[in-house]
Amino acid sequence: MTRQFAGTPIPAITVSDPAGKRLDLGAQDGPVLLNLWATWCGPCVKEMPQLDTLAAELEGEVRVITISQDVRGGEVVTPFFAKGGYARLEPWLDPEAALSAQFTPEGALPLTVLFDASGKEVLRVAGGYEWDSAAAVALIRESLAAK
Repeated sequence: MTRQFAGTPIPAITVSDPAGKRLDLGAQDGPVLLNLWATWCGPCVKEMPQLDTLAAELEGEVRVITISQDVRGGEVVTPFFAKGGYARLEPWLDPEAALSAQFTPEGALPLTVLFDASGKEVLRVAGGYEWDSAAAVALIRESLAAK
């Protein structure tokens, strides 16, 4: 976990879901926990149900946005989401891996970045993390309150 990039603005990148619905990351109001993942990444797959639980726990406080870096996009993400049955997560896609290129040029996944209500980075976690733990909820709330 690092705060070395604190203050960096959320990228003004637009992603879409398999149905073509679009999401402008730069236009988010309120805190955002942005998770970059892929179906082929073991730690990413392990985190998805945890992030779904976290999204329920932080509903109304922080929006959890998971964005797949899978080159095959909806072809692999749609069945993955169907199998996982996530109640709070949406299948956002970034098949060109524009976000990975910006955040982690070496392509290391998962990567999770917390942005405050003004769209500035607060902290990032590279690699797997136990997102459904009380410690994760406390970390997020304390990090946002410290602003």
